[in-house]
Amino acid sequence: MKLVDRTKISRAALALVSLSALSTGFLEVTPAIAKDTQQRPAVLNASAVAVADKYAADAAEQIFKEGGNAVDAAVAIAFSLAVTYPEAGNIGGGGFMTLYVNGKPYFLDYRERAPLAATRNMYLDDKGNVIPGKSLYGYDAVGVPGTVDGMWEAQRRFGKLQWKQVLQPAIKYARDGFVVDEQLAKRREDASKEFGGKTNFDQFFGDMKEGVTFKQPDLANVLTRIANQGAKDFYDGKTADLIAAAMKGHGLITKRDLQEYKAVWRQPVEAKWNGYEVITAPPPSSGGVGLVQLLKMKAMLAPQFKDVTLNSPQYIHLIAEIEKRVFADRAQYLGDPDFYKVPVAQLTADAYLAKRAADVNPDKPSDTKSVQPGLGTSMPEKAEATHSAKVPEKAETTHFSVVDKWGNAVSNTYTINGYFGSGVVVPGAGIVLNDEMDDFSSKPGVPNMFGVVGSDANAIAPKKRPLSSMTPTILTKDGKVALVIGTPGGSRIFTSIFQVINNIYDFKMPLKDAVGAMRFHHQLLPPNTIFWEPYHPIDGDLAKQVEAKGYVLKGQDFSGDIQAIRIDGDTPEAVADPRGRGVTRVVQ
Repeated sequence: MKLVDRTKISRAALALVSLSALSTGFLEVTPAIAKDTQQRPAVLNASAVAVADKYAADAAEQIFKEGGNAVDAAVAIAFSLAVTYPEAGNIGGGGFMTLYVNGKPYFLDYRERAPLAATRNMYLDDKGNVIPGKSLYGYDAVGVPGTVDGMWEAQRRFGKLQWKQVLQPAIKYARDGFVVDEQLAKRREDASKEFGGKTNFDQFFGDMKEGVTFKQPDLANVLTRIANQGAKDFYDGKTADLIAAAMKGHGLITKRDLQEYKAVWRQPVEAKWNGYEVITAPPPSSGGVGLVQLLKMKAMLAPQFKDVTLNSPQYIHLIAEIEKRVFADRAQYLGDPDFYKVPVAQLTADAYLAKRAADVNPDKPSDTKSVQPGLGTSMPEKAEATHSAKVPEKAETTHFSVVDKWGNAVSNTYTINGYFGSGVVVPGAGIVLNDEMDDFSSKPGVPNMFGVVGSDANAIAPKKRPLSSMTPTILTKDGKVALVIGTPGGSRIFTSIFQVINNIYDFKMPLKDAVGAMRFHHQLLPPNTIFWEPYHPIDGDLAKQVEAKGYVLKGQDFSGDIQAIRIDGDTPEAVADPRGRGVTRVVQ
């Protein structure tokens, strides 16, 4: 009798939830899925996080101690970083989340979308030339934010705790404040100079100084409303009204844009490599496809890599040869899969990659013009001729990795693009808005802020998601999590993750050493250019030997901020990149 009563109650509750969803307009993008509340035995001796700052680590630890799982902790981290890591953490941007929950892989796309009023040529002048800075600064640069809906979708599908619980740490940081550290103060100062009074940035962040407690009462109110009302407040409530009011007369985003935004559950890119299952980001990320291509092609070139020392001139050359072909494919084939049929299976197929790997010149750099997209079509018209020296000076975006004691994992990368996004802050809300529209191809063949070209597959269109390189990745072995990894860094993201994975598994380096080792980058254009990072510069004899092979060397602060967790048996080991202010936390 009790069982029957409970069933009736459950059905009634489900009906009420469905009715509530209909009334608010916020139905799930996938069929309704009841939270799995079954108590499973712990398979690890601790939970662990690798995150961008200590406040996020504290938030995760609190959630774990309250009984939360990896998804609860991830959502708490994301909202906390929106407060304490405002240069990249956000609720005014978007991102990707790769999950491994109860032994199954998932991927959540909460990337920003182009507004309904966006047009293909919106950043071109009357002569058809790209208007410098228009896609980077101010209201015209803003895409429709996805972070809040993404966190809402993930937590209500897989979280164990109440929604309100996971937002409490962020609300506290916004209301009571946090102490600004040296790196954040410097980034705020640099951003202020970059925006140069073109936005309202200084009205909200001008008083942020190192060592001083910084409070954000307007943001605290927004987070409190989101805690009480869920994503509805951000997309159809008071916060939506504040965003729409801020944009009116300035930018393209309207309340309708917010109301129509939906995060999307997609099939992750999966590949077998070196005895591991690689679970990573599908389009509209280019990162997952690129990472799999890099890993497989290097494995196929094992004879050429035999006895080649890590980060030696020959190693750098061979990796650059592989990267040339990956970026040729990226420019031609990658875009939003809701608008363009992306040939993921073909691009990651062993037979295709074996053919691409066979074209690698083991002795000298291949001529750039000879490196074409591998499925038979040409590169974007005049891509090389229109390439400029516009390249990133900062490692924008932020990443965090989470593993819980039940063996669940979350790898999450999210962004507002450049540090402090567009420089536009929503009055009355304190929300920093993204400049994600720069990730579209403003004009095919013309590079974006990361010096990367694109094709029509990534042209601007209403409701379209721009191409990204964010690559939140999980490796499993025998159905168990082995590695959770990701980083910021623009187009340098997946090449950095690739190098760290190689360091760990091909060169058997300890995790800390693998993350701290030198990283470099090549992306087809500019021709035969190797970018090096200040943390481990390519200089001295190494530089001379690389240049002797026919390469141009350029220094660039793209090094990113790898956050990684490796599982050895039943013990998680977490490492934060020494290049950033990230921290790790292992919670018994």
